[in-house]
Amino acid sequence: MDTNASPGRAPGKEGSGCFTGCAVALFLFVVLLAWGAHALEEFEKGLDGRGQLEQTGVSGSPDDPLGPGIVARYEDGMKVTVSAPQREADGTYGLTVTYENGTDEEVSFRDGSTGGAFEALEVREGEPSEDHPVGYGLDWLNWRECDSVLARPLGAGETREVPLRVRPSRRGIPATVIVGWPDGTYRDEAYFRLGLD
Repeated sequence: MDTNASPGRAPGKEGSGCFTGCAVALFLFVVLLAWGAHALEEFEKGLDGRGQLEQTGVSGSPDDPLGPGIVARYEDGMKVTVSAPQREADGTYGLTVTYENGTDEEVSFRDGSTGGAFEALEVREGEPSEDHPVGYGLDWLNWRECDSVLARPLGAGETREVPLRVRPSRRGIPATVIVGWPDGTYRDEAYFRLGLD
């Protein structure tokens, strides 16, 4: 008879309890590590303003513009997309700018100092990095309608489409759509380069 065994405990049970405890401790450590990494990422976003473009690949700047269908992603959850231009029979082109408010607050397109929304969106001829393109022009036919669509703030979780109509002086010219934001929002402008083919 073995006098060293504890009464009421089968041999070998002590090892399995130790294994379970280590597994639980390891699981809690991994969860805590993931939570800490997420908290650090959110803290970093808070330091740099949360209004920066958070792109992989092209940056959305004038020297590295986005193309049609590429999403401009902001650190706070705002997303903007410009569709590919569609040529109409009358020689005009239609395209759509889509705003998706993934932030947790309402986003305004109006500038507090002027009360206008026209500066929140711009369409012009030429490459994004060109100041004064020569040899062609572009008419933005429905800028008043766009101003009206952007007059109301965009609620959290809402999506809004802004239809644009333009007429180039000739087919095949490049065009730039600039998505801007009112003064005081500290959000980066996003540049999109489109070919009106």
